[in-house]
Amino acid sequence: MSGPGLNSLAGRRVFLTGAAGGIGRATAERAADEGAVLLLTDRDAEGLAATAGSVRDRGGTVAYAGAADVSSYEQVRAMADEIHGAGGPVDVVMNIAGISTWGTVRTLEHRHWRDVVEVDLMGPVHVIESFLPPMIDAGRGGHLVNVSSAAGLIGLPWHAPYSAAKFGLRGISEVLRFDLRRHRIGVTLVCPGAVATPLADTVEIVGVDRDSPAMRRLRAGFLKRAASPGRAAEAILDGVRRGRYLVHTSRGVRLLHGLQRYAPPLYVLAMRAANAAAGRLLGHAEARGR
Repeated sequence: MSGPGLNSLAGRRVFLTGAAGGIGRATAERAADEGAVLLLTDRDAEGLAATAGSVRDRGGTVAYAGAADVSSYEQVRAMADEIHGAGGPVDVVMNIAGISTWGTVRTLEHRHWRDVVEVDLMGPVHVIESFLPPMIDAGRGGHLVNVSSAAGLIGLPWHAPYSAAKFGLRGISEVLRFDLRRHRIGVTLVCPGAVATPLADTVEIVGVDRDSPAMRRLRAGFLKRAASPGRAAEAILDGVRRGRYLVHTSRGVRLLHGLQRYAPPLYVLAMRAANAAAGRLLGHAEARGR
């Protein structure tokens, strides 16, 4: 089911987290190409500056580019106050920033759970708290984009902390798609599958040797089926234009989600098989890493 959409981003003030690379940078560049006025953040100040420079080199407009850690409510609130003070409420908010840590309940430490939840769930909460009320008060509509994950839809092996955050963001989006409709603010929940971003290189897999042959095979397989950041960005912007609630970037994820909803026994068999395969593959890497 569709909701309010934005036919054009031309002249719209678009606030975007995770802009230093990957999906965030690709989305920023494409939004700027459509005439958006960008307000960008990332905790990677150097990468953020590179994105802002790239956008400006393409003829785009960057009205703000400030480094911040979205897991800090104080930093997000200060950034929102600065942005609103300089130019008023934004028209589009895109929560794209994220980290990922994989592991089993035997290998994960408390800090792994907390770090992922603080960035991937509380980060978007801080942004929503700080930017959505002024958008509502402005009375001119708008759009909220929350980038969840395939791990926010289905039970991927070793993804418990990541799924805790991404399922949570999915739940927030499910509520806000109805709460915000009366304010003509659309909500798009993006659930990418494999995407070839820097996150693929930086993801921490606890208790395994990342340089083992098993892990190299896993990464090669991931990249082989991964979509490009540009393709993911195009799907996001198309979802905003059409007012689509759920956006996939992978046919495989769409299929598994369909099995989960309409053929639960087949979904259970598929996920058991995936878990067994991951256990064998990662088990080899774990043994080598000890």
